Amino acid sequence: MTLTELRYIVAVARERHFGRAAQSCFVSQPTLSIAIKKLEDELGVTLFERGGQEVAVTEIGERIIEQSQRVLEEAELVKRLAGEHQNELAGPLKLGVIFTISPYLLPRLIPALRILAPDMPLILEENYTARLAEMLKRGEVDAIIVADPFEEPGTEAYPLYDEKFVVATPKGHEWEKRKLVRPEELRDQSVLLLAQGNCFRDQVLQACNEVSNRQHQSGSLASMVQGSSLNTIRHMVASGMGITVLPQTSVAPGDENLLSVIPFAEPAPQRRVLLVTRRQFFRKKAIQTLQQAVFRSGLGGVTMLEDEAALA
Repeated sequence: MTLTELRYIVAVARERHFGRAAQSCFVSQPTLSIAIKKLEDELGVTLFERGGQEVAVTEIGERIIEQSQRVLEEAELVKRLAGEHQNELAGPLKLGVIFTISPYLLPRLIPALRILAPDMPLILEENYTARLAEMLKRGEVDAIIVADPFEEPGTEAYPLYDEKFVVATPKGHEWEKRKLVRPEELRDQSVLLLAQGNCFRDQVLQACNEVSNRQHQSGSLASMVQGSSLNTIRHMVASGMGITVLPQTSVAPGDENLLSVIPFAEPAPQRRVLLVTRRQFFRKKAIQTLQQAVFRSGLGGVTMLEDEAALA
């Protein structure tokens, strides 16, 4: 058994395809296939179910591949320990960010990170929480920025900031001059939500349970009108389709020309944003620097949690 063979099986599990896995490992497909068959014979188990256009991982294969990922990370740690002068802030960092955070955080985060770590560019992945969690587990990304709650074995989560939710209405809406809105008042409004699969949708439904209750009423607009992104929903609201709930960071300069943005009465619904990495990930200084860049990003309408987020 070799580290190369372990890299091959991890690649196949990631790509679900022998040809794409071979390309990602810069070898020919026969070379990769022969090496994996040799490893299966050595172990006496079948790691992959072949056939069809997509390769499936067997039950024992899942466990072996998960352990192989840990072995490969530990091997990288050995390399780091051998190089006493290795700079953890040199080289790309693979970062995943959920859709409802990335458009608002990244334009401020990247300039701050360029100052703190100019030799550490970001390889970015935008996706849903569930997909990013899987990518983190498989080592396809080094860290992810998601919203709490997030629980995944073998990970460490560090709080970054809290941001409140606000109500957005079209111009001319009856609430336009309101100073505050209570969550229960949403019961009489047509509320636009993100499509299922977005964690922010679930957070809104949980925080404003009157909207959640209306989800089960067949005549509720909240159950019929959905948007693929917060930006799409903002424009739908501006057109007069209904109202919505937004995270504070998504409120942009110039929105006052399209929308009326109204705070919630205290205690206002809010979400906590987390930075999550694998417990074994060895570039701790890179993660710490990424945290510091978030803290320096100057996001409006949030409470930074620098005192709570220090790495051990």
